[in-house]
Amino acid sequence: MILGVGTDICDARRIAAALEKFDHRFRARIFTEAEIALAGSRPNESLFYAKRFAAKEAVYKALSAAPVRGLGWHDAEILNSAGGAPVIAVSGGCKRALEALTPRGYNASVNLSLSDEPPYAVAFVVISAGPCDGLQE
Repeated sequence: MILGVGTDICDARRIAAALEKFDHRFRARIFTEAEIALAGSRPNESLFYAKRFAAKEAVYKALSAAPVRGLGWHDAEILNSAGGAPVIAVSGGCKRALEALTPRGYNASVNLSLSDEPPYAVAFVVISAGPCDGLQE
């Protein structure tokens, strides 16, 4: 079953301007240390950050039906799997919201798709849940 869907688009030029004006303060406020480290290895840092920014916003939208407020920027961390696919790890408020949305007896999963057409980056998130015993309804 689908528990939530979220999408967001971000202009990498806006991120580039924030990086130029606020540099470390912006990075540290919005992104985790692991995200910042990963960005350093990318040729277009502002586009990389724009995709992560859009992903965080999409996660918050997908969790918006939960009765939890105060989702923090670091509560959704977007990294990459060994194969390179984007993956989301939730903690803090995002984890509490995900737990609140997930029915008893179900396991939730958060799926993310990222894409870009510079200067724009887009993220799409689907939160779904299946029975803990693996059986379909």
